[in-house]
Amino acid sequence: MINNNNELGWNLEISYAQLPEKFYATLELNPVKSPELVYFNEELAKNLGLDSEKLNSEAAVEVFAGNRMPKGSIPLAQAYGGHQFGHFNMLGDGRALLVGEQLTSSGECLDIQLKGSGRTPFSRGGDGRAALGPMLREYIISEAMYGLGIPTTRSLAVVSTGESIIRETELPGAILTRVAASHIRVGTFQYAARWGTIDDLQALADYTIKRHFPEIEEKEDRYLLLLREVINRQAALIAKWQLVGFIHGVMNTDNMTISGETIDYGPCAFMNSYDPATVFSSIDRQGRYAYGNQPPIGGWNLTRFAESLLPLLHEDQDEAVDLAQAEISKYMDLYNDYWLQGMRAKLGLFNEEKEDSSLIKELLEMMEQYSADFTNTFKALTLRQYNGSNLFNTTAFSDWSRKWEERLEKQQKTSEASQELMRNNNPAVIPRNHRVEEALAAAVEDGDYDVMKRLLNALSNPFEYAAEQEEYASLPPKSAKPYRTFCGT
Repeated sequence: MINNNNELGWNLEISYAQLPEKFYATLELNPVKSPELVYFNEELAKNLGLDSEKLNSEAAVEVFAGNRMPKGSIPLAQAYGGHQFGHFNMLGDGRALLVGEQLTSSGECLDIQLKGSGRTPFSRGGDGRAALGPMLREYIISEAMYGLGIPTTRSLAVVSTGESIIRETELPGAILTRVAASHIRVGTFQYAARWGTIDDLQALADYTIKRHFPEIEEKEDRYLLLLREVINRQAALIAKWQLVGFIHGVMNTDNMTISGETIDYGPCAFMNSYDPATVFSSIDRQGRYAYGNQPPIGGWNLTRFAESLLPLLHEDQDEAVDLAQAEISKYMDLYNDYWLQGMRAKLGLFNEEKEDSSLIKELLEMMEQYSADFTNTFKALTLRQYNGSNLFNTTAFSDWSRKWEERLEKQQKTSEASQELMRNNNPAVIPRNHRVEEALAAAVEDGDYDVMKRLLNALSNPFEYAAEQEEYASLPPKSAKPYRTFCGT
């Protein structure tokens, strides 16, 4: 169903409603009393074909608040399951509403979803609402990830609701408008495999292929190719996370998209001092989703995806398992290839040599030993400005630096080209956790969004190496308490 209306530029398709009804629930709206637009992504709005000038209007704010829908929209909540910290549960959109899929002039089909829009049949006793702070956090981090060139959902708008919600304390309510290639998750396939028929599973797989992998739609082995494509995208995505020190914090299977985008910025954060055991999430007490565990957890989640696809891979169960295992076995090699390629770029290396892995490993081991900042270490290497870390004063680093320079001389590229490669792969700034908290406090407690605006401006082009970004590259003051994040989104 396509709605080609010109109201604010909406051009919606509701293709998800073509799936069997078990995959979603249609919703009644849960209006809020006094919505107010507090942050708006004008650049994204233009890319979506929306009229950015009119999106500040009362009519637009009513849509962002979930008080009314654009013409032709069928508000849906999607059903899915998922392994949460290793335990499988029935889930679904407990506080989200799919407005529809926006068709852009460039041919993209992008989900428009409201997060925090009220109760759904999948709310499981929750109020379906969200707090202002976590919605602004998702806005900041998702847009920072976009600036870093990492596949991600994006944030179009945040509205305050004029209502309070009760968590540990009373908090101001808010709704985020999220834009995604789709919200189809590994958990969506798990849900279909466990509670649907083979026909339901096939309908979901065919819909997913048509939407995300149309080049394989006519292939006889398209379901095996679907598995292969998803494995490849996730290997590439998680490698990108590792290369900038991003820690997702809650890599449950319902938080892994089939499209290969990063989704659900709850207890996420960026690592300062390099340590593979780094965990920020307050609920991850065992370190399941620590920085160093993210690659293998990606493989674990993909194995669950493969299990869900088994009935489509081959009519013989044993043959289906063999096919799935053959594809899953390629994941870590794919991940390692993407990661090694990225690490070479961070060190200015265009070609491949046998000693690259040991050179990289030695650097990371030194960084861990001397608690060197992940981002600033690579920034220092890029600029050849060795200050700000005890690491640079050691004999070990001097020895490593000599080996690195000798390795650089083995390639045909100039030193200027090598440095340019490094500048394009080593961000000068990331969303430092203390800067994010500073912006959130100013917005939520004081109604001051200028701090957030300046932060987002600095993060919009993290590879610029501009003078005005320097203040955002500084490390936080030392604290006796470890930094902790919470599942507030």
